[in-house]
Amino acid sequence: MAEDIVLTVSGKKKIEDELEQLRSVEMPALAIRIREARDLGDLSENFDYQDAKRQQGFIGGRIADLQAMLERAILVPESVPGSGIVGLGSTVHVRDTEFAEEITYRLVGSYEADPANDLISAASPVGAALMGKKVGESVAVTTPGGTMTLEILSVE
Repeated sequence: MAEDIVLTVSGKKKIEDELEQLRSVEMPALAIRIREARDLGDLSENFDYQDAKRQQGFIGGRIADLQAMLERAILVPESVPGSGIVGLGSTVHVRDTEFAEEITYRLVGSYEADPANDLISAASPVGAALMGKKVGESVAVTTPGGTMTLEILSVE
């Protein structure tokens, strides 16, 4: 049995937008490219045709993946603005007490996570430690790099 996918409303919208782009723009463009390449004749040596067919398969797979995500999605309410409590969808400004470095995270569902862009999963070590906490609280987080202490500066 496939596990449920936890998404925020904005995360679901992002998936729906990508799905729409793939269906309405990229797949029709590939169909035209395949038709034009087919008109050139010998398909066994036609690189453009072979490449377009590979792209079509890749995009078809991505469409199926996105549809499956949406079918299994469980929408969770984003944090209540102004509550000061960290929840899914919260943007949290913290200070790493060891290095006096300020960091901003946005807590999202696992499938929305993009650590390179400071979108962290609420199920990650940092995300789980921050969930339910308030401004002024400190949390100790065990990460692969060791234990770090984060002080919550603000919650949006």
